[in-house]
Amino acid sequence: MGSLIKISPSVLSADFSKLGEEVVSLEKAGADYIHIDVMDGHFVPNLTIGPEVIKKLRPLTKKIFDVHLMISPVDNFVKDFANAGADIITFHPEATPDVSKTIKLIKEHNKKVGISLKPKSKIDLIKDHLNQIDLVLIMSVEPGFGGQKFMPEVLEKTKAVRELIDKNNLNVDVEIDGGINFENCSKAKNAGANILVSGSTIFKENKGDLKRNIEILRNN
Repeated sequence: MGSLIKISPSVLSADFSKLGEEVVSLEKAGADYIHIDVMDGHFVPNLTIGPEVIKKLRPLTKKIFDVHLMISPVDNFVKDFANAGADIITFHPEATPDVSKTIKLIKEHNKKVGISLKPKSKIDLIKDHLNQIDLVLIMSVEPGFGGQKFMPEVLEKTKAVRELIDKNNLNVDVEIDGGINFENCSKAKNAGANILVSGSTIFKENKGDLKRNIEILRNN
């Protein structure tokens, strides 16, 4: 299973005063994706970065930009983030009046589509859309801030999503984000996640040895 696991470090935990250097360091350290959290202070209680920042980071790496939009109404921003260089655009079903329309909009910009479920969001919100998307992002903390504690109760949901995908023979990634560390990463994998998002653990453990921390998460 190890080689199939992808690691998507969250730049929410990076040093924002040298974000470009941090992204380059993550690429050198063997990150598979670069996870970028976009928050609007409205859908979630925090503000982070906009399309301009992504546009500036884009020339620095060829890594996949895994962009998680925690913004509402999300349709108004899809074009800007697509043009800025996002490769995967993930949104929340609660952030749009019409999930199918948002999926279609993202695909029109030739981007991969992800849908994210907050800890309390039900699988029913995405069940009928699984055959149209590329990724399901399970939040294992309430979205809004980095450094929160992992919520083990979402593992059941992760398992159920993975079973649904496999049962229907779909090629959909299951990503998990929130408090992922060396202790719980194997539980997330066993539940069916194949992409792990991690911020604090990658940037802070082992004195910030990015390569080592990515390897531990991938292989633990």
